[in-house]
Amino acid sequence: MSKKCSVCLWVLALLLSCLFGESAFAASTTNAKHVGNSNPLIDHHLGADPFALTYNGRVYIYMSSDDYEYNSNGTIKDNSFANLNRVFVISSADMVNWTDHGAIPVAGANGANGGRGIAKWAGASWAPSAAVKKINGKDKFFLYFANGGGGIGVLTADSPTGPWTDPIGKALVTPNTPGMSGVVWLFDPAVFVDDDGAGYLYAGGGVPGGSNPTQGQWANPKTARVMKLGPDMTSVVGSASTIDAPFMFEDSGMHKYNGKYYYSYCINFGGTHPADKPPGEIGYMTSSSPMGPFTYRGHFLKNPGAFFGGGGNNHHAVFNLKNEWYVVYHAQTVSSALFGAGKGYRSPHINKPVHNADGSLQEVAANYAGVTQLSNLNPYNRVEAETFAWNGRILTETSSAPGGPVNNQHVTNIHNGDWIAVGNADFGSGGARTFKANVASAGGGKIEVRLDSASGKLAGTLNVPPTGGTQSWREIETAVTGASGIHNVFFVFTGTGTGNLFNVDYWQFMQR
Repeated sequence: MSKKCSVCLWVLALLLSCLFGESAFAASTTNAKHVGNSNPLIDHHLGADPFALTYNGRVYIYMSSDDYEYNSNGTIKDNSFANLNRVFVISSADMVNWTDHGAIPVAGANGANGGRGIAKWAGASWAPSAAVKKINGKDKFFLYFANGGGGIGVLTADSPTGPWTDPIGKALVTPNTPGMSGVVWLFDPAVFVDDDGAGYLYAGGGVPGGSNPTQGQWANPKTARVMKLGPDMTSVVGSASTIDAPFMFEDSGMHKYNGKYYYSYCINFGGTHPADKPPGEIGYMTSSSPMGPFTYRGHFLKNPGAFFGGGGNNHHAVFNLKNEWYVVYHAQTVSSALFGAGKGYRSPHINKPVHNADGSLQEVAANYAGVTQLSNLNPYNRVEAETFAWNGRILTETSSAPGGPVNNQHVTNIHNGDWIAVGNADFGSGGARTFKANVASAGGGKIEVRLDSASGKLAGTLNVPPTGGTQSWREIETAVTGASGIHNVFFVFTGTGTGNLFNVDYWQFMQR
């Protein structure tokens, strides 16, 4: 084909794309969460050891701050867990669109977290868990975390996203806490508040015997513990009790179903295992009391490597949202997609467990498809830009935009062709007439509002002018057409600059 014909065809394609409202450029690809899938929950950053708290129709997922470590030549190191000094938080009302609430700077020893660390005595914050309890007529929130493998701390707040404070200024549980003798790894807390308001903390792990445990030590390590919390949730009552969890490794969990208490944990990897206690899977025990004794019942979640490759440790939490049961766990899917190998970096996923009539648990079918959306998103409410189901290579960061939620974030690292998308926005039969977004920009660009895909029907284009800087915020509005009914909505970012085009704080559609 001649060069002249090639140019003519390119011009014709460009004209057709403008005529039919399709982008004339290639939209950025996703990292690991493909459009239509619900797993991993997020892929614009990592998150390990997830724990779920449900509150006021939302689920909040608290995670260890897995963050990439680099060699001097810029290549990715294997995860050494050196970056686990914060707690990442995301939340959702529908299980598909997730809001990024940023990081809680938990560890504060030796100037950690740039001197902003909350627990000044702690050097790390591993495997968080959270609870809410009404105290003196007011909902109080509690965040438990492991200071490495040597103790457990607690923070408190008046909302599930903070701001957080350290109520006791020291570890809540240490090796000197009554009943903790014999625990190899004092970490992985799981908090549970029973129907009567009593709180319980589950923790522990590891296998005795150092580098060469006996078969008996592998089979019955006796390193899991349960302790009752005081009414203030920041003290321990009496002595911790041993949970004789066979082949216990780590990762305590607790949920209640039909009056039975389910203690769950990650089975260890060594020794000779019977068929009902497979290495690296999540086993569970039941009891009629939150303090036990517990009886082993089986296993219900295979190691993530069985589903996604990459193997590694297994960590989970079972929870109920809107009368549906879920299990959140981690797998090395995002890091594997980006670098070809997980290297120990983990990301959160959710699938559904099933309780049988006899109280046993079926094996969870973990997959990328994940769970279905519970409810449609209302586009006529203000929606934080850091709320999305899928994205094309953006990032989020702490925002100075006024009027936002606690620890407000915004979308950044926006380049030509990048995008964010929400699932199942319900515009109603009348449809939207206008669209607005709060933006900040040094150079400017555009936001294309597209329906159903990044190259789908163009409903409108918001011109983003220079606002005076990337933290100088301005609300901009434009007309939209054809946005009625239920659609996945894509916000495609365009511009000519080579750096970050602009930042986006929130967006909203109107019917006027």
